[in-house]
Amino acid sequence: MNPLCVGGSFNPIHNAHLRCGLAAMDAKGFDRVVLIPSAQPPHKPGATDLAGAEDRLAMCRAAVAGDARFGVDDLELRRSGPSYTIDTVRELKHRGWPSVSWMIGADMLLYLPKWHKADELIREVNFVVVARPGWTLDWSQLPDAYRSLKANVVEAPLMDISATEIRRRVKAGESIADLTPLPVAQYIADRGLYR
Repeated sequence: MNPLCVGGSFNPIHNAHLRCGLAAMDAKGFDRVVLIPSAQPPHKPGATDLAGAEDRLAMCRAAVAGDARFGVDDLELRRSGPSYTIDTVRELKHRGWPSVSWMIGADMLLYLPKWHKADELIREVNFVVVARPGWTLDWSQLPDAYRSLKANVVEAPLMDISATEIRRRVKAGESIADLTPLPVAQYIADRGLYR
């Protein structure tokens, strides 16, 4: 078992999440991608456009249904309080995972030292950094402990998709069929999300 975890609010999950997960899986030799939707994203307190946790979980499941390369874990939804990555990592290790690999976008790299219990997190997690083609970072801006992540950078497929744009399109009555898996678009329409 050698999975790659992809956490996030998935509000909603979209094609770039899935394609980046697969690109990192292939580049680093993981055997599957496990989506872990957060119940209460710590960096989005009081967000008014955040779909309910159960809806975001259902969209993740709909997005990857029947695709053996993916799994979905609801462990953060079964915990109270903010969904801190360190707590999730420790729960996975308690379940018997020998190590935990976690994908983050390159845009989050400078914020990583500010995550909850970041110094413990960087010691306990194998971070895989997904970067857009042409992306650059002055690694000297990061503390020493984080600079080793330079060896874990994977080039992402060039896809200009954001959950913010998807929510805007839904609210405006525009199609999102090219941005999300069709079952996710259907779920959003059926449940009247983001209107």
